[in-house]
Amino acid sequence: MDDKLQEEIEKCLKILEENIDILSNIELDLEDQKEDEITSGLELHHLYNMTEDVAESTKLKRAEFNLMRRKAEDATS
Repeated sequence: MDDKLQEEIEKCLKILEENIDILSNIELDLEDQKEDEITSGLELHHLYNMTEDVAESTKLKRAEFNLMRRKAEDATS
């Protein structure tokens, strides 16, 4: 029974690994839709702050994606 469970886990991890890019892109697209709001009356310093926030958010999302990818690779190794 343990061998069968191990095989099923490996199959699931393989499917996840094959589709992690798609899942990540869907998540990013959904987040982008939430962030696509028009705000009027902003001053230049607000725009700079928003640009920095977006850059930091993008770096965090990429780091999360890379971490999940490495975990999937380690689990299948």
